[in-house]
Amino acid sequence: MRDINSLNKVILIGNLGRNPEVRYIPQTERAVANFSLATNEKYFNPNTNESDIRAEWHRIVVWGKLAEFCEKYLTQGKQVLIEGKLRTRSWQDRDGNKKFTTEVHAQNIVLLGKREDSSEEKSYSSTAPPSEFPESEQSVSIKESAEDDEVPF
Repeated sequence: MRDINSLNKVILIGNLGRNPEVRYIPQTERAVANFSLATNEKYFNPNTNESDIRAEWHRIVVWGKLAEFCEKYLTQGKQVLIEGKLRTRSWQDRDGNKKFTTEVHAQNIVLLGKREDSSEEKSYSSTAPPSEFPESEQSVSIKESAEDDEVPF
């Protein structure tokens, strides 16, 4: 639920740091995918008088049918646009110390960059049946419905 005076929305464009790792929650058999996304920014380094590139790494979590889509179509290095929200979770490590991490829970993924040659490619959505990409389509947008329950892992 969203307060009328607040908004939790993240939009990132970057490249996958690794292939998505997909597993299924035992009680519900619901898929959850995890992967990292790198975003780059150019900045001026006054010590060397040159421009450098700084990479920022983001933890991405995807649920349900969208997670299954990620497993099938996303690979390391692929450029994507991710829309989602920030979530912070905590846990205790083996020594009993409380740890925290902040993740982006993806709700929409758009494939960017050059499309690979494959007539097998399909688009999956939680609201529509699978369909083949039209010839003129250059990107694919997949949305995860907001009604899905989130299960802690």
